[in-house]
Amino acid sequence: MTTNYTKYANTLKQHLIDLSTPGKAEASRRYFPHGIVCVGANAADIKFVVKHFLESYPKLTPEQLLAITETVLERAEYSEEKMVAYGLINKQVKKHYDDTLLQRFRYWLENYANNWALVDDLCIKTLFNFLMARPHLIEHTKDWAHSDVSWCRRASNVAWVKFIKRKIGKTEYTLDKKLIFENCTLLLSDQDEFVQKSIGWLLKVTTAEHEQDVLAFIEKNAKNMPRGTIRYALEKVDPEVRLKVLRG
Repeated sequence: MTTNYTKYANTLKQHLIDLSTPGKAEASRRYFPHGIVCVGANAADIKFVVKHFLESYPKLTPEQLLAITETVLERAEYSEEKMVAYGLINKQVKKHYDDTLLQRFRYWLENYANNWALVDDLCIKTLFNFLMARPHLIEHTKDWAHSDVSWCRRASNVAWVKFIKRKIGKTEYTLDKKLIFENCTLLLSDQDEFVQKSIGWLLKVTTAEHEQDVLAFIEKNAKNMPRGTIRYALEKVDPEVRLKVLRG
């Protein structure tokens, strides 16, 4: 029997299909060398679908929107459907739901994510809004680094890139740099290229506050770090310093 939530999921999927084009699908595939199943909707389309849906069903409660999100994720055929699913609750997560939603995020990463964009979209938008209202949970994502799923391990780093130092309310939150380097050390031997790129990304944003610490970390671990990870980590560093480090 078709539930209302399934009907909503089908409505969202059809809207994406209506907006899709082969050209947009081809443009999306360029960013995914290992392949992606996409319908051919771009970021603007995804944003429009979410906005139109929420405006069309203004009486849906936060709990119902979360149920629709999970229904879409369970049934999704295309990557864009999953991004729409995240978008449905982006504005809900600050004021609604409880701390256990963090466990659901991990479940989504381990069961529904199948490309780097889905990891980053969830972490940089939905999870970010959720953690902005619950800074006491920010450090808890370190446990994701132990996941058997590489996308979740990537998320353990990406979840922190906007929290190195950030004003939250009337206070300034600063992520413990010890945790940053512990997480990077733990994942240095990870064979997944997208986990390695997440290490480079986290170290890159960390240089804004702790450049010397990052340089010391790279110097200490250079023999165990892929060249690409090091280059990514040094993108914001003075060119002369970067060249010196790369030359060893």
